[in-house]
Amino acid sequence: MNAAPESDEAKLASPKLSVTDALSVRDLTVAYHRKPVIWDIDLTIPQGKLVAVIGPNGAGKSTLIKACLDLVSRSSGEVKVFDSLYSKARKRVGYVPQRESVDWDFPVSALDVVAMGMYGELGWFRRVNKRARSLALQALDRVGLADYAERQISQLSGGQQQRTFLARALVQDADIYFMDEPFAAVDAATERAIVELLKDLQSRGKTCLVVHHDLATVTEYFDWSVLLNMRVVAQGPTDIVFTQENLRKTYGAKLSLLSEAAEKLMLG
Repeated sequence: MNAAPESDEAKLASPKLSVTDALSVRDLTVAYHRKPVIWDIDLTIPQGKLVAVIGPNGAGKSTLIKACLDLVSRSSGEVKVFDSLYSKARKRVGYVPQRESVDWDFPVSALDVVAMGMYGELGWFRRVNKRARSLALQALDRVGLADYAERQISQLSGGQQQRTFLARALVQDADIYFMDEPFAAVDAATERAIVELLKDLQSRGKTCLVVHHDLATVTEYFDWSVLLNMRVVAQGPTDIVFTQENLRKTYGAKLSLLSEAAEKLMLG
């Protein structure tokens, strides 16, 4: 007897479980104009973790994510997603870029932006059908923007734009999400929405790798951390590796300029 087909409503909520690590990086080096930006990176990220990638400006956090996604050339090294090369695991990956890297004046609606997340399924030159539109609306609803579906992306606030790109990643129904500074310059409501979304994704077995800057919220939001300053300083469970000693190794003299709340958190 054939199993009943999965409903559209279930599509955005159905986990794909795997016994392998979600991400494996070996001997990764990226250089711009012969100057290394990150080098000799070794990472192992277990499935189902909420991962904070933290480090000072210029540490290579965004470059690390882009190298994992084949968005920048690697000088050396290998990246595997669920034990497969990225080119073979592309459909299992969702990506939320930095807001600064997006042309927000491009004349598209929020719904159009979300539907772009399904181009791998639809094909670049196919129109969005009713089913795809329904899935896009569901994703917008999950981030609290269903009423803004037809609004031009340029007319949305910064927080709403960020949530639109989160919905775009959601509609891909990925198993691992790479998010480049999703909390940057967002309002409190958007920050809460992002945290709720991350927790929901984790509850369904998804893995999220997030470039993050607010040290005061790392232990609250993430259960796995990667401390990076061109090389990996420490990686592992947040309650083990997020220590004052590792932070000093990562940030050096800059640590004294960071949030006082984070300092108090670590001391006590």
